[in-house]
Amino acid sequence: MNQDIKKYLSPTGMIDSDHKKIVQYAMDLVNNLGEDPIEKAIKLFYAVRDGIWYDPYSPFHLPEHYRASNVLKNGRGYCVPKASLLCALGRACGIPSRVGFADVRNHLSTKQLIEFFGCDLFVYHGFVEFYLDEKWVKATPAFNIELCKKHNVAPLEFNGHEDSLFHEYNQEKKLFMEYVTYHGTYEDVPLETILRAWEKVYGKARLDGWIAELEKSGGKSYRNFDAETILNT
Repeated sequence: MNQDIKKYLSPTGMIDSDHKKIVQYAMDLVNNLGEDPIEKAIKLFYAVRDGIWYDPYSPFHLPEHYRASNVLKNGRGYCVPKASLLCALGRACGIPSRVGFADVRNHLSTKQLIEFFGCDLFVYHGFVEFYLDEKWVKATPAFNIELCKKHNVAPLEFNGHEDSLFHEYNQEKKLFMEYVTYHGTYEDVPLETILRAWEKVYGKARLDGWIAELEKSGGKSYRNFDAETILNT
């Protein structure tokens, strides 16, 4: 393994793969799986996909909101915190892991979420890349299985050999997700880059308003995504 790949085994400020609770959780998950990194990565993927609730209204503006140990503790987060946690668990298991980002157009969302963002473009959607069998493989743990059932979308599966990316269509053959722009991969969550991109697309006033509402709510989600009205476009 060359040095460019080995660097994705080290903890960072937000992907704190050396935190004792991250290490313990990872070891508990893979304890009976032997030495196969692919089997371990699969186990980690499903633990984060379904064990951490997808919440697009979770806090987003501080490094602590993406710190893997905090995401594990809180049990919820939007796609980027979930990717940070999965990445940390991979590194804790000795699997080179990094976070990647893309803009995606969500054709099946909720009325309230579209109004919240002002559009259907999700900027800097986060996923993970594991280095398995001498290649990088994408894993997208964002949507828990309950959410997929509600939106009539097959939950994303991961086999460790092929990229796990959002489906283009839902189970009714309606447009679901469209990948618009890829932004590459990183050792750590590029928070300032994400916030600048959000400000450019969503507007500074909207971004400042979200932060003000989160601070007013004590840093907790102030909307219930699970109760929102699904749009069928």
